[in-house]
This record gives sequence, C-alpha cells and structure tokens, in this order.
Amino acid sequence: MKLITMVLMLSMTFIGSAQTKKDKKIIKDGTKAKKELIKVDAGIHTFFEKSAGYVLFPNVGEGGFIVGAASGNGVLYQNDKAKGMAGLKKLDVGFQAGGQSIIEIIFFETEEDVREFEEGKFQFSAQVSAVVLKSGVAANAKYKEGVAVFAVPKSGLMAKASVGGQKFNYHSF
Repeated sequence: MKLITMVLMLSMTFIGSAQTKKDKKIIKDGTKAKKELIKVDAGIHTFFEKSAGYVLFPNVGEGGFIVGAASGNGVLYQNDKAKGMAGLKKLDVGFQAGGQSIIEIIFFETEEDVREFEEGKFQFSAQVSAVVLKSGVAANAKYKEGVAVFAVPKSGLMAKASVGGQKFNYHSF
C-alpha cells in the first residue's frame, strides 16, 4: 500500500511539473531569442552571467490606436536553467499607433527580486522603462529598482513602447 501511495505521489508531481508542448516551443523560441539578443549587443552577455535570474519573452505582440494592448509568453531562468513559465499582459490608453512584435527580457538583480516575480508581487513602477537594445547599449545599462529591461523589435512599427503597467503571471514546472 505504501508503494502504491508513493508511486501516485511521484506521478502527480511529475504531471504537475511537466512541460507542455506549448512550453517546449516557447523555451525553444527563447533559446533563439537569447542568441539574437547577444548578436544585437554582445555586452548583454554580462547581464546573463551576473543576474540572479531573468525572464525572457521571445514573442511579445503589441498594438493599438489610442487604446493599446500587449501580451506574450516567456520563460523564467535561474543559473541558465528554465525554472517555469510566465505570461505578460498590458493594457493602456494614450498616444500610440501601430503594431509590433518584440523580444523582451527582464533581468533580476537579486534572488529576492526573482522571488517577488515568482510570488506574483512583481510589477513595474512608472520609473522603469525598457532599453531598446542595439550595439553598445548594454555596456552602460544599469539595474533600476532591481531590474534591467531590454527590448528588441522583431517586426512592425509602433509609435510607442513602454513596460509600465505590465502584469505578469508565473507557474513553475
């Protein structure tokens, strides 16, 4: 009886933490996005090496006309290992027009910053903005309020790009 209980508990743990087909695709896209980020600016490699963790959203879609919205799915990494899946949502009103697809990455400065993200306590303040990554930019970038945020446009054109007001969800594997 103990053996059956233990097998059931282990199988439930595996099922609860297994990656879905969608998760695996996002992780694969994230691997490509990381290479693209380093290709755009090799200086970002320092953030990958020294951050406590990072969440990488390889495909964020953003669009709007007056009212705008953005969403994307990503992966939380610590010690360069995928730890769980994240979702990003944003809705805002103001001057904006167009649509675009971007790669967004959020580096966390400390373990506490990573924990806040995992616990759902993380949100951007109005003072935090994304740095549009291009060659040489990462070398001078600094953490602000425990995060450093970079974005790389993939396609489209939009007259506005910001990170304030983004909401996140997270679940571990």
